[in-house]
Amino acid sequence: MIVRGMLAFGLGLSCANALASGETPLKPEALSTLAAEVSASRIESDVRTLVGFGTRHTLSDTQSESRGIGAARRWIKRTFEEISGTCGGCLEVTTQSRIFSGEARIPDATEVVNVLAILPSATPTDRYIVMSGDIDSRVSDPLDGLSDSPGANDNASGMAGVIEAARVLSQHRFNAHLVFAGLSGEEQGLFGGKILAESARAQGWFIQAVLNNDMIGNIHGQNGVIDNRTVRVFSEATRPMETEEERRWRRFFGGENDGPSRNLARYIESLADAHLPHLEVMMVYRLDRFGRGGHHRPFNEVGYPAVRLMETNEHYHRQHQDLRIEDGIRYGDTLDGVDFEYARSVTGLNVIALAGLASAPEPPRQVTLTGQVSPDTTLKWERVPGASGYRIHWRLTSEAKWRWSVPVGDVSEHTLKNVVIDNYLFGVSSETDTGMSSPVVFPGPVGRVRYE
Repeated sequence: MIVRGMLAFGLGLSCANALASGETPLKPEALSTLAAEVSASRIESDVRTLVGFGTRHTLSDTQSESRGIGAARRWIKRTFEEISGTCGGCLEVTTQSRIFSGEARIPDATEVVNVLAILPSATPTDRYIVMSGDIDSRVSDPLDGLSDSPGANDNASGMAGVIEAARVLSQHRFNAHLVFAGLSGEEQGLFGGKILAESARAQGWFIQAVLNNDMIGNIHGQNGVIDNRTVRVFSEATRPMETEEERRWRRFFGGENDGPSRNLARYIESLADAHLPHLEVMMVYRLDRFGRGGHHRPFNEVGYPAVRLMETNEHYHRQHQDLRIEDGIRYGDTLDGVDFEYARSVTGLNVIALAGLASAPEPPRQVTLTGQVSPDTTLKWERVPGASGYRIHWRLTSEAKWRWSVPVGDVSEHTLKNVVIDNYLFGVSSETDTGMSSPVVFPGPVGRVRYE
């Protein structure tokens, strides 16, 4: 592999206006308003433009201005630049690339190029929050870079969602860097995610969350179900690089269901419950669909919390298929398989999740738990910048979601009287005085969000 264009952003230099917004801190009730700013017609227009490039296969034409992945990624870059122009140059728009060869689905040297738009934080921080979609598409043969491959739902819908989220959120300022990422090479082996994840790790970014959007437009399942009110959020249970010492800790103290990605999924679900009554989150406690993968996985593999958002009922005749009619069945990922109102709803969920995460403080650090052979349970943690207080959460060990919580003020430890440590699972979140809250952090190495 030959590395090119590794990221070295001078955040705050070219986007100085983004660092002194003077805005009133965001309150929870503002999240619903942000979601309402998402436009189905703009998403539709962007999906149609992406489909109009004919194919966006990673191995397709890169020189044409009207066809192939090269034309598509240049259009995405121009679109991000146009969005930046409406906010006084607030976005830092850039590309990053790496040349791959000798891979099963990239046999010959091919440049894989990501397009990124970064909204810098209004306050100094190393904290980044990423929303991603895939630029590329494919047909039945994963090496076919010539045939028409509209990729309307997979994944023009996700890429259009990222562009629309950038339009909405670029009009505001937050306390974390927001990264709107168009990733390439997903269908060939998750290469674009690998480039961004490894580059971020090398530069010392603290990526608090990655929201990978892959197929957010289909509501007609091959199972006959039509569902425009439910979205799946996939999350892994624990980090894949868990050490033997950490595994032993988890065996005795718990946390099999409480890695940072899993608590990120719970956070997204709680925001939907509070602010999007028309959309229900189905949390799927699995890295991805059964035996399959997505572009959040490369981030998980270097320690970053990352989840996948997607439709609930897939239609396999419309995924990875040559355009054809066979035995009376139409195959192919075409525009008529995308419900733009549904894509708007899922994009709205991303918008409130990004805004919620970036308006809240960083999650607490170094959370610990004690209370063995005691009727009480004590949690301790390190304070984080921007937090005005903290909240203790707990639930039964057999429950999927946090049930009880109590605010404990601006302290670094708290004891829950007569709450027996053996019977529950515990966590801590950080809060602002406006009511914005971070995801919950489970104690010990299993739950820590910063992975050094």
